[in-house]
Amino acid sequence: MAVIDEGPGARGAGPPRTNDGNTHSDPSSPAFRQPGTVPVRRKAGQPTASPGAIGPVCDVGQDTPVLTVLLPPSEGKAAGGGPPGWDPSSGRFGTALGARRRRVARALKVAEGGDQKLLGVGGENLERARQANRQLIGAPVLPASERFTGVVWDHLDLSSLRPAERERANDAVIVVSALCGLVALDDPVPDHRLKLSVSVGALGRVASFWRPALSASLNQHLERRLVIDLLPGEHAAAWSPDPSRYDLRRVRLVDRDGRSAGHFAKAAKGRLARALIQAPDPGRALARWKDDEFTLRITRPQT
Repeated sequence: MAVIDEGPGARGAGPPRTNDGNTHSDPSSPAFRQPGTVPVRRKAGQPTASPGAIGPVCDVGQDTPVLTVLLPPSEGKAAGGGPPGWDPSSGRFGTALGARRRRVARALKVAEGGDQKLLGVGGENLERARQANRQLIGAPVLPASERFTGVVWDHLDLSSLRPAERERANDAVIVVSALCGLVALDDPVPDHRLKLSVSVGALGRVASFWRPALSASLNQHLERRLVIDLLPGEHAAAWSPDPSRYDLRRVRLVDRDGRSAGHFAKAAKGRLARALIQAPDPGRALARWKDDEFTLRITRPQT
């Protein structure tokens, strides 16, 4: 099904138009340059990149987007892990967000790991989640890429990426997390279960608790990047974007009747994230991406 771009000047959908309706095909033209892209200049004699490379090597004057894909974690997590025990200050965003991670961990411990209403599961899954949530500090860890499971992550299928693509994924994918705030794929993550939409003790609503610190850290990290936002509403509520600092594309999948596809689009969301990571030009890949069941609605929030 089609891609519907509801924002101005889509990269990959043709050169931008001037006020008189003409187009610029010269990449060095200021009108051609998109926000959120970083110039990459090729040295004399350097070949262009292969399709599997981290990104295309561009001629002088051409812009190449530095990609970030924002994803939710899986609700369920892979069990187990190993040393070192989880330190809230670890990982790419640990310095900035470690203190708040500790507060979340303490709140869950005070709540005795949470109950069925808070965690949204019952039976053995509830007992496992409560046990994990009660002892997060120092708990065994897995890389985020191994901890997160479920439909989106199965179809992203990180383990089958080629080495250069996996390296690009490690840089590009950022996860918005109720426990950690922000997580990169190679960050250590303990087993846990928590939603951003719930309230936990003195923290209040978890998304609201995270929003100021998470927004400051994420907006700084995204500077001058091409940002593809694949977050559900629950996770988007924890972030106040600043599109003046980067090129933000907010992507929603809708069904044939124009309704939000929600849970049923998770597989397509994973396939889309994979295609963007593999693409030499992710902006163009987004504009051309097609799915048999769902349509992409792309909006670009303005400052």
